[in-house]
Amino acid sequence: MDLTSVFQGVKEAGRSLLQLTDKEINTILYAVADEAEAQTEFILVENEKDLARMDKANPKYDRLKLTHDRISAIASDMRNVASLPSPLGRVLKQTTLPNGLELSRVSVPFGVIGIIYEARPNVSFDVFSLCLKAGSACVLKGGSDADFSNRAIVHTIHSVLERFGVNPHIVELLPADREATAALLHAHGWVDLIIPRGSSALIQFVRENATIPVIETGAGVCHTYFDVEADLQKGTAIVNNAKTRRVSVCNALDCLLIHRSRLTDLVEICKPLSAHNVVIYADVEAYNALSGTYPAELLMHADAAHFGMEFLDYKMSIKTVSSVDEATMHIGNYGSGHSECIVTENSEAAERFTRAVDAACVYVNAPTSFTDGAQFGLGAEIGISTQKLHARGPMALEEITTYKWLIKGNGQVRS
Repeated sequence: MDLTSVFQGVKEAGRSLLQLTDKEINTILYAVADEAEAQTEFILVENEKDLARMDKANPKYDRLKLTHDRISAIASDMRNVASLPSPLGRVLKQTTLPNGLELSRVSVPFGVIGIIYEARPNVSFDVFSLCLKAGSACVLKGGSDADFSNRAIVHTIHSVLERFGVNPHIVELLPADREATAALLHAHGWVDLIIPRGSSALIQFVRENATIPVIETGAGVCHTYFDVEADLQKGTAIVNNAKTRRVSVCNALDCLLIHRSRLTDLVEICKPLSAHNVVIYADVEAYNALSGTYPAELLMHADAAHFGMEFLDYKMSIKTVSSVDEATMHIGNYGSGHSECIVTENSEAAERFTRAVDAACVYVNAPTSFTDGAQFGLGAEIGISTQKLHARGPMALEEITTYKWLIKGNGQVRS
């Protein structure tokens, strides 16, 4: 599949963004947010076509599903992005050399950002709003599961851009087939950066096959460690929220680590989970602590495969440990570098945990469900990076800009 003309069109359209002021960009974003709400019924009808093709038991179903409330929340996120300061033109560093040369490092757009994602139609709106605010064009490569939804969303965005006289090719949705993915991964010279959002298999495929720079938004294998000095009330609420608030997201809880001396509290901690029919895969000690109180049909013996698994479902594992160090060692072996939590009233234990755990986001007495750009005050996020170069954690406006050096002289020459 030759998509060169499409990529060329996006790159050319992207250059026109440099002529828009931040005020004009914000006006467009507010208008797109309004139009998203005005077109809610149209978008939901198209979304229903996608939902009809997917088994409701599929963990992706919840991510795929749009509702009136979710579209309102998406619109609210876009308005929030519009209200934020522009990430462009910020002087990041400034100095004057002994020879009189004045150096400034200034934030600038990436240019063209490609996003490869699966059954997450909200990403189409999120990516567009962030890229526009950050002065970049975007190429969207959604999965076939959400193609009707994505096309409805991009149609809605294009209608607003055309109304404002902006080249609609600043956001382009590629065909939903694999050939389009391959073309995007090799769009050298046209696309400046690729960000994959989806399963670990998708991310690995992109990393291994792309010939242009990639920022990984890795799978979230998230843990919560319930320490010997944890507060039971806090811990119960944190575990329940991290697991059941929305199971299909990458920051949902996958494994509860509990200090051996607190096994007697496990029944209380897990009681809210049974109301959501959460299946628990427990090690021997945790299983024995829950046996006879947690519903038998929801309590299973854990095996090695259940640790390090991103469930994306009403399922989780429990591992008994004897110390903070054992908890951090388990996380080091099985975590994905996404989001990890400790529940404790001991400041030394908290410090030991936060220092030892190597993850993009490390929490003390708060659930991992907060890991996303909107909750961090960054606006909607374009992804959550689990790598260490350029960006780490929720990626919002600042993380999707780059910089250039500006050098001002007065006739100096190099000897």
